[in-house]
Amino acid sequence: MLSRAEADYDADDEADDDDESGEEDEDATPARPRIGVSEEDKARAMIDTSAFGNPHGSIVEGANGGNGTIVRSAYLGKEMQTSFLEYSMSVIVARALPDVRDGLKPVHRRILYAMNESGYTPNRPHMKSARTVGDVIGKYHPHGDSAVYNTMVRLAQPFSMRVPLVDGHGNFGSIDGDGAAAMRYTESRLDKVAMELLRDLDKETVDFQPNYDESLEEPTVLPARFPNLLVNGSQGIAVGMATNIPPHNLGETIDATCMMLDNPDVTTEELMTALPGPDFPTGGIIMGKKGILDAYETGRGSLTVRARCEIEEKKNGRCSIIVKEIPYMVNRNRLLEKLGELVRDKKLPEISNIHDGADRHGIDIIIDLKQNAIPQVVLNKLYKHTQLQVGFGAIMLSLVDGVPRVLSLKEMLHYYIAHQEDVIVRRTRYELAKAEERAHILEGLIVALDNIDEVIHIIRSSQTDGEASDRLTERFGLSKKQTDAILEMKLRRLTGLERGKIQDELNALREKIEYYHRVLNDPALVREIIKEELQEVKKKFDTPRRTKLSADAKDIDVEDLIADENMVVTVTKAGYVKRLPVATYRQQKRGGKGMQGVNLKDNDYVEHLFVASTHAYMLFFSTAGKVYRLKVYELPEASRHARGTAIVNLLPLAKGETISAVIATKEFPADEFLMFATAHGMVKKTSMDLYDRTRRDGLIAINLKDGDELISVRRVAPGEKVIMVSSAGKAIMWNEDEVRAMGRDTMGVRGMNVPPIARVLGMEIAKPDTELFVITEKGYGKRTPVSEYPEHHRGGQGVFTITMTEKKGLLAAMKIVAVDEEIMIMSEEGVVVRTPVLGISELGRSTQGVCVMKVADNDRVTAVAISSRSKKKRAGDKPTTDEDQIELLEEESEEGDLTESDIDEE
Repeated sequence: MLSRAEADYDADDEADDDDESGEEDEDATPARPRIGVSEEDKARAMIDTSAFGNPHGSIVEGANGGNGTIVRSAYLGKEMQTSFLEYSMSVIVARALPDVRDGLKPVHRRILYAMNESGYTPNRPHMKSARTVGDVIGKYHPHGDSAVYNTMVRLAQPFSMRVPLVDGHGNFGSIDGDGAAAMRYTESRLDKVAMELLRDLDKETVDFQPNYDESLEEPTVLPARFPNLLVNGSQGIAVGMATNIPPHNLGETIDATCMMLDNPDVTTEELMTALPGPDFPTGGIIMGKKGILDAYETGRGSLTVRARCEIEEKKNGRCSIIVKEIPYMVNRNRLLEKLGELVRDKKLPEISNIHDGADRHGIDIIIDLKQNAIPQVVLNKLYKHTQLQVGFGAIMLSLVDGVPRVLSLKEMLHYYIAHQEDVIVRRTRYELAKAEERAHILEGLIVALDNIDEVIHIIRSSQTDGEASDRLTERFGLSKKQTDAILEMKLRRLTGLERGKIQDELNALREKIEYYHRVLNDPALVREIIKEELQEVKKKFDTPRRTKLSADAKDIDVEDLIADENMVVTVTKAGYVKRLPVATYRQQKRGGKGMQGVNLKDNDYVEHLFVASTHAYMLFFSTAGKVYRLKVYELPEASRHARGTAIVNLLPLAKGETISAVIATKEFPADEFLMFATAHGMVKKTSMDLYDRTRRDGLIAINLKDGDELISVRRVAPGEKVIMVSSAGKAIMWNEDEVRAMGRDTMGVRGMNVPPIARVLGMEIAKPDTELFVITEKGYGKRTPVSEYPEHHRGGQGVFTITMTEKKGLLAAMKIVAVDEEIMIMSEEGVVVRTPVLGISELGRSTQGVCVMKVADNDRVTAVAISSRSKKKRAGDKPTTDEDQIELLEEESEEGDLTESDIDEE
């Protein structure tokens, strides 16, 4: 436990210590002159052994070393807690948070009150701001002059305050972030609307308190004849809490207040018909109403505020984005700098130029776009990367009876109305007292006028004022105030006309007195008065709404920043992926040799090719039974000749894990299914909607046994036939309804029974009028119409699809083909043969096949891929590509660089 020297001890103790330290002791070391507590005393006091015997941290005082220093022992933690609590309460109550009744912090209230007391009102000339700041800090707010001046500057800025309370004359800063001129150059006075906050201040409507030195008094709160807390909002950071109340439209706020005056049980939704949302002085657009409703109901809500932008098309066909309004509290100059950075860094390549079009009519920012830029896409990017869209976290925190509370809209209006009721009642009592006092005097004057001769006789016969007053009181039963008024009455009041005026004034006062009594006895009448006075304020100071409210609450998604266009996606056997626009190919002339589509490594070829929208999903299924999901726009865009990016750089594939199937889709309907097949013959059918989610490390697409791997994934429609081929030379075909739909994290059922030494080579959807092409490891293959294969139940070994011999080797690959296609055959050594399907003999099921590819003794066939498909569709085929995709495939097939094995409808 530590003890510390008490530096702020009593003044009497300090005087005594100074007297004692001024005398020198002959036997002692000469005392050093010291002010307060010396550093040595402090160091000694930091280690006070007596403090260790005080487990509760109580104060222990005594002499330390005989030098007269008072030491007080206390727990450091408890002392810090007490000190910090006192500091935090001071910040919360007397500095950072507004009062719920007038919506002002102490410094704002003192500025307005000081200007009012000094006469810097709207009907007077502007006065130097330095004079106002001097009055404020000299009389009520003993803090830094720059802090007070900056606060007053903000009260005068129309882009900071929805209803400015100070009328500034001179440079009071700008929305670009320029600071105000020094206080010696600017002039200011109260704005007209500020007088409504101060109205009736002289009628004892609010309590007053002493100022910091108790030489003057200042109001604890202003009468605030309109709901300033909501109208101008408030921002403040206290200790452990903060407030951020958005500004609102004056007329709408008054309408909501009147609605609650009529019906205290009104709902938040009903209040929002009058007060639909915040109204920022800089305009803009609030996206969605949920954040507003949350803030109004709970006191906390998150608003999304966008700049108001217009898209203008020029004569040359190019477009420009014109920023008309920016979000509240956004520095326009920094916004321009950020736009310039994004253009320089080529993050917004669609922008050709940026102009600052600000003038006295507006704050326009003109953004010129390049020829082929899509304005809405560029605008979405601007919303994403700049402060053209910002979040506003509403925290409706204010002081209620000196206690900070987060309030709903209804609670804020309730406390404001309660304050106004108190103001009206106190004002009425004050005016009633004044009226009764005046009526009392007038009644005495009338008595005197009715008996003027006798009154004059009493006055003339009296020796002193006191004697005259006593005799009048005794004769007519008058009070001291009445007799004083009679004695001070001028002779001209004795005329008959003056008596009539006095009688009329008395009658009017009696009517007012009766009205004041009705007000004090009827709370409903008080609420009517509040409504009438609020409507007066609205009539004088209401302005149209500036901020628009949009029902669209959609957040800016990355997808909104990408133009929706068709892209060609290629995935090679070696695992390289890329995308590029379809227009890259369609702009080329057709015929002859075509054009080169991609430069690949030796022996590599395109295994998967799709034409898909940038907003479509690519599902990558790996041999480990996992599925990874990427949007097409997330794939790297490359040139026509580029190889692409290795897929291991895009997906977190484990060592030895490769991509076995790719599916492109834009939606995940529950009534469409994916059919899976593994090397051990397991199959599974799962609804696509179960894959409409994503994880960074992939989702389990199918559970696999040890040693098994996923080899194929196909979309399957009701009634379609599934054909599986094993390396043992057998094929089995069964209807897709043989497999019931099951969950994602399942193993599936037996689709084909294969011997332990064999494996399933592939699974395809056998459509009508197609053929099954198979090829052995030594290059012998054939094609057989799928109609020759009998339909079985799943789980069997199937029928022979080729006669196996030792010379021809095991079956190596299979593919469903059409007569108008070309296929590519690749060997283990990288030899690639491209041949038309029509060049391969069509043979029966149990035949040996013909030599399709000559394979060296130490080599073997490993893969088959479809190279191209003609534009003419096969009869009865389900459409799988659009015309663009078919033409693209034709172009690629002429060069021979692109191949295709799986084309799935989006």
